[in-house]
Amino acid sequence: MTLEQAHLFSQGWAFVVALCVGSFMNVCIARMPEDRSVAYPPSHCPSCGAGIRWFDNVPVLSWVLLRAKCRACKSPISPLYPAIELLVGCLGLLLFRQLVPSPAELTLGHFAAWSVYLTFIGMLVATTYIDLRHYIIPDQFSVYAAPFGVLAAVGLGALGFDGGPSWREAVVGAVIGAATPLSILLAYKLLRGEDGMGYGDVKLLGMIGAFLGPWPTLAVVMIGSIFGSIIGIGLMITQGRGFRTQLPFGPFLAVGGIIVLFFSDTLLARWLPGLGLGAYGGSMTPTAKALPSVAATKR
Repeated sequence: MTLEQAHLFSQGWAFVVALCVGSFMNVCIARMPEDRSVAYPPSHCPSCGAGIRWFDNVPVLSWVLLRAKCRACKSPISPLYPAIELLVGCLGLLLFRQLVPSPAELTLGHFAAWSVYLTFIGMLVATTYIDLRHYIIPDQFSVYAAPFGVLAAVGLGALGFDGGPSWREAVVGAVIGAATPLSILLAYKLLRGEDGMGYGDVKLLGMIGAFLGPWPTLAVVMIGSIFGSIIGIGLMITQGRGFRTQLPFGPFLAVGGIIVLFFSDTLLARWLPGLGLGAYGGSMTPTAKALPSVAATKR
């Protein structure tokens, strides 16, 4: 097998793995809001309780072959399942093509980085649905995941991947990520006497900061705020000035996190021109013409 063939094969492999990650995120979506274990009992039909055999648990394909019905009781299977799997699968493939754009990047460090950021994407996708549906952000995808982001930065650095934040930048990113919404929350409560957002958003942004570093995290806040404002104003216009509802902020932060993951160099170059800031808050190099993204590594 040539290097070009290996590179093409690895893309197909990455897509399949990402589909499987999406399948696991479906389990998390179904069980975490109810504080149930994601490992036990094994996958089963929520209607009749029948166990799902491995050949009926193949991402997307099984849903199609079963015609969106349980094999045992014929209850309908929500299209949410293949939709989540396909979303994570496609994002995982795009991420792989960005991190491993040519056979030269078929290294352990790049594969490890892809695994880390694929996990990051999966958590953000699952968090989006859970927050929209239940108005909660699981601690497993926020405060408990933040240390994993710091440890991942240590591991990727040891493997020679320098397209992400260092462990110090990951720590600073987590602190800035949590402190920014926390300060807004406390100020809003002081002025209005009520909470303007949930503490889950504070923990979620801390996790995002641990994976992306300080400057990209501030970009996530900006993007999330812009999207949130647009949707909020749109609802006020369509529903009337007196319209007031609970609008979860977590999904906007999650979308911002995914956008920044793929486009941090472009966004920071546009928003912070001339500063020469590395995408992860690194060296001040005024002569720098391009900011490194997750895909950028020293060659």
